[in-house]
Amino acid sequence: MRFGILSSGIIRIPFLAAFLEAEVLRLRRCCVGRVDAVAGWGLRPSTRKAVAYARNHRLSYVALEDGFLRSFGTGENFPPLSMVLDGEGIYYDCTQASALESLLNECDELAMPAESARLQLLGNSLSKYNHAPPLASDALRAEDTARILVVDQTAGDMSVALGGANAETFHEMLAAARAENPGATVYVKTHPEVASGRKAGYLTGVKDDAATVLLRESVNPLSLIKHMDRVYVVTSTMGFEALLAGKPVTCFGVPWYAGWGVTDDRQPHHPAMARRTRRRSVDDLFAAGYIHYTRYLNPVTRQRGSIWDVMHWLTLQREIAQRFPARMICIGFRRWKAANLKPMLSLFRGNVLFVKNAQAAAALLPQGGDCLVCWGLVPPAGVEKLASEAGVRLLRMEDGFVRSVGLGSDLIPPQSFVLDAKGIYFDPARPSDLEDMLNFREFTADDLLRATKVRETIVTHGITKYNLESVTPVQWHGAMAHQQVVLVPGQVEDDASIRFGCDTVNGVHTNLGLLQAARAAYPHAFIVYKPHPDVTSGNRRGKVALAEARQWANHVEMQASVVSCIDACNVVVTMTSLTGFDALLRGKTVVVHGRPFYAGWGLTQDMLPVPRRERTLTLEALVAGAMLHYPLYWDPVLKGYTTCEAVLLRLLEERTVRENKGNLTQMKLGFARRQARKIRALLRSLRY
Repeated sequence: MRFGILSSGIIRIPFLAAFLEAEVLRLRRCCVGRVDAVAGWGLRPSTRKAVAYARNHRLSYVALEDGFLRSFGTGENFPPLSMVLDGEGIYYDCTQASALESLLNECDELAMPAESARLQLLGNSLSKYNHAPPLASDALRAEDTARILVVDQTAGDMSVALGGANAETFHEMLAAARAENPGATVYVKTHPEVASGRKAGYLTGVKDDAATVLLRESVNPLSLIKHMDRVYVVTSTMGFEALLAGKPVTCFGVPWYAGWGVTDDRQPHHPAMARRTRRRSVDDLFAAGYIHYTRYLNPVTRQRGSIWDVMHWLTLQREIAQRFPARMICIGFRRWKAANLKPMLSLFRGNVLFVKNAQAAAALLPQGGDCLVCWGLVPPAGVEKLASEAGVRLLRMEDGFVRSVGLGSDLIPPQSFVLDAKGIYFDPARPSDLEDMLNFREFTADDLLRATKVRETIVTHGITKYNLESVTPVQWHGAMAHQQVVLVPGQVEDDASIRFGCDTVNGVHTNLGLLQAARAAYPHAFIVYKPHPDVTSGNRRGKVALAEARQWANHVEMQASVVSCIDACNVVVTMTSLTGFDALLRGKTVVVHGRPFYAGWGLTQDMLPVPRRERTLTLEALVAGAMLHYPLYWDPVLKGYTTCEAVLLRLLEERTVRENKGNLTQMKLGFARRQARKIRALLRSLRY
């Protein structure tokens, strides 16, 4: 199928082709005859051109709409994760049949896969939008003998006019709710967009009295519904959510779920009721509307997915939003870094604030669930004291272990990062969230299975932190058959992981010292020195003169990827480099002269004592803690938190595209080109 789209807004929806499972073309005159159908958004007035185009060219018109589990937040900030395609009508238009109505009339055995999905949806209180907090404990009157919910909608909502209702219908509904439930408290729930001031409602003029309460604040629908004894709606989807929760529902309009025998319908003689010829259970309706009628995106693969994929994603968003529910006050960040990080520090856009110093942070009066955020181990002056006095968390932020395609020092945004409330993973002088997790967390069978698959993906595809080099086999000239090959990865010598993780007085803490230690331990080995990419790029300190390096190393590798080097070696000798972790993933012997996060668990040969590491770990448990649970992963297109598996796919996809275009090596070579890229990033940050 090839779908033609007239609307520029629709064509910009991320992964539209995946939803449609078809090619998508922007309709212009040259496209006549090249498309099989025309798609528009529902039955909005703006779709008239699309409908007319389809009619004039004898093409089918397909209506698109958001699905019933759309996204974490509203449409202006979050792209859809579910979508409806309807070639007959659209579900909220009762004046004609829709594909959903036909499905309910014609199909048997609809409910077979529905129960587990319905229970998961209810258990996680998932709705169309999922950013609203649960109902506050003091929002309802404690003395109520019965509670009736009356659901308002936004004025001009097409589902009202096309659902057999008008403004008067809402007032009739409210009057009936009061008359039919004497002694009960009637709660009138306004629409969230009414509460925000963006739109008007039909019942916003209702006044609180002894038997009536107007609920203006945004709230999770299911958390409110569960406290109600009965629910009245016109056409709102909250009516169906009330059915899912087992509540009696009265419909004053004709929504898609009315007329099937599970609702109290106040328009029984509407022509739509005559079309709805079967009796259906709530599970039937759920299966038809949420599973068969709606299409879902798998946020990990970015291909067509299932309701379970979207529920997992939405649950993840909610979990992280609850971990960081209030303001993220970021102190001392450079402007370019702030511009890169602001979207990913909170799902609530106004909650991320950047200030210069502790005094500016104190002026914001941090309290409660607010967090102070600094980059790296050492906070700016006064920040620790402020956090202690205000009783708020101080979070230390760093890049994750698989970061990006490109260097952070080249201002490339990360796709993973860590927020640590106890310390930071590279500082062994104090506990960190990662160390505590590795010491005390009981990893589940699912954790260990995921860790195994993540490890296999990383090893099979040669994924690293920066992913700047193609993975090709190497064989070093001069290495003799059966000679032990030792890889010595260089590091940035002023990096915090060396300053805090090495013995900088009596131990190994420089690249030259590491080479010397490797030669002393392996006098007959073929030693390969691989400089750090940030050092060879000229961005960071730690360069060892080639002549000096060759006194201790048999070969200095400047071209091959670090993964290719690991694959070709027997032993890795390192200070605190992540290359040691990469080598563990590939089953290599790792000798450690510092105290990185992966040392001290019985998996490495440790040259220094590592404090507080209280148990021996399997490699799968180390991967589960370090890769699955400690970092946060970010999807910049879907604008949400994602999984390690998803970011590995994105990095692999991006690296492959760059390899095929021949510009992967350009990201690390060419001083002028890299400086120009930095300037562009800095200019973008000025708009922040």
